[in-house]
Amino acid sequence: MIEIKRTIAEINEKIKRGDAVILTAEEMVELVREKGAEAAAKEVDVVTTGTFGLMCSSGAFLNFGHSDPPIKFGGGEVYLNDVPAYAGLAAVDVYIGATALSRSKGIEYGGGHVIEDLVSGREIELEAKAYGTDCYPRREIKLTFTIHDLNQAILCNPRNAYQRYVAATNSTDETLYTYMGTLLPKFGNVTFAGTGELGPLAKDPNYETIGIGTRIFLAGAQGYIVGEGTQHDPKKQRGTIMVAGDLKQMDAKYLRGATVHKYGTSLFVGIGIPIPIISERVAASAGISDEQIMIDLLDYGVPRRERPIIRKVSYAELKSGKVEIYGKDVPVSPLSSIKISREIAEKLKELIEKGEFLLSEPVARLSTEREFKPMRQPERVIVAKDLMTREVITCKPETPIAEAARILARGGFDHLPVVDDSGTLVGIVTSWDLAISIGSGKNKVAEIMTRKVITAVENEPIESVARKLDEHGISGVPVIDAFRRVVGIITTDDISKLIGKRR
Repeated sequence: MIEIKRTIAEINEKIKRGDAVILTAEEMVELVREKGAEAAAKEVDVVTTGTFGLMCSSGAFLNFGHSDPPIKFGGGEVYLNDVPAYAGLAAVDVYIGATALSRSKGIEYGGGHVIEDLVSGREIELEAKAYGTDCYPRREIKLTFTIHDLNQAILCNPRNAYQRYVAATNSTDETLYTYMGTLLPKFGNVTFAGTGELGPLAKDPNYETIGIGTRIFLAGAQGYIVGEGTQHDPKKQRGTIMVAGDLKQMDAKYLRGATVHKYGTSLFVGIGIPIPIISERVAASAGISDEQIMIDLLDYGVPRRERPIIRKVSYAELKSGKVEIYGKDVPVSPLSSIKISREIAEKLKELIEKGEFLLSEPVARLSTEREFKPMRQPERVIVAKDLMTREVITCKPETPIAEAARILARGGFDHLPVVDDSGTLVGIVTSWDLAISIGSGKNKVAEIMTRKVITAVENEPIESVARKLDEHGISGVPVIDAFRRVVGIITTDDISKLIGKRR
């Protein structure tokens, strides 16, 4: 057997002659499935990939030129359409990040929207305040501008295009609003990020052809990989890339500001990367299918850094529209647009076929050894079981209201969980519920209890519990186990005592 080897320079010569064979990632999957990697390596020169998804770690450097009299943004404040931009660079450079929020509109408008408006040619309002110096005496400026008025507008995204990401679901009784979208209670849905067999790094998992200096399709323009992305984690097949390109050349079709419902703002970014088929091994990896790409389905109901893995799931299953969880079919929705990702792969293929996009040799490879470390925290994480009261008195739904009132009075507490005969939590009554029931004609706890109970679990960080108390305007939550049995109760008093000790 003759080993197939070709160089990027040789492939570029074929592109210039119009002889190169270009397939999209999906077409390559079919070819490898039909003929095998060896035959595919002989036939194909380039495979084009594509992805179009929410990429929060994105933003743009902007240079405004100098005003007269000059102003120095550095050390001051800069707002673009009322969205704060980072001004700690120099006199008239700023960085607008995709997740920055408008002061007046909150999560309805943010940095991602500013970037889309810039690329669309819309006017942007600049408001800046400075402290003033001898050489930069101006202290305020307010004006409107478009992208054409800027010297440079450079999209520079620290972390894009995860090699593999995760799928998300929610085991709790409450709807969760996360960067993985809205997650319905009790495993009501699944969302997932990434495009599977279309994804760039998934098709070159050893980074043999994708590296620093690789020319890429970036939001309709030609951009470059400028380094490994932040949180690059190759040992867990979660590599990322840092990319940059001229914002002025980009197309708003592939760069869209977005609000993730009740979470925050972000930016959809379109990226396509050509994979030169330099060997049979690269052909084999470029032919990896959705069935072969597995990711973790995580329970986002657990607000910890390491979330429980419900199961492994393939992109083929995710793209089918449903996933099985504990014997039940659960609907699935993608966070990336498969349609536009496919369109990007096709567009890149077309550009290469026309000779308008040549491949570039990486000047350095992405690290395959980098370890991604968690944040170093000197303090132990305090969780619910550290503060909760373990001796919890409960009552039954049929308990008379008068008896429930006596229980609360004797115990000197305000929350009385209600459980059924199996010990499962079914409701809660408070001293306030009892007080307002007087004279109502109601007799049993079942008639006044709150049935949708906000709860916590034993290993839930106390910050998460405090947020629930604040968000729902309540003063205590039962702590439950996996079978909804009450194992403790935690109140605002418990959290106040913790804060007092810390001080």
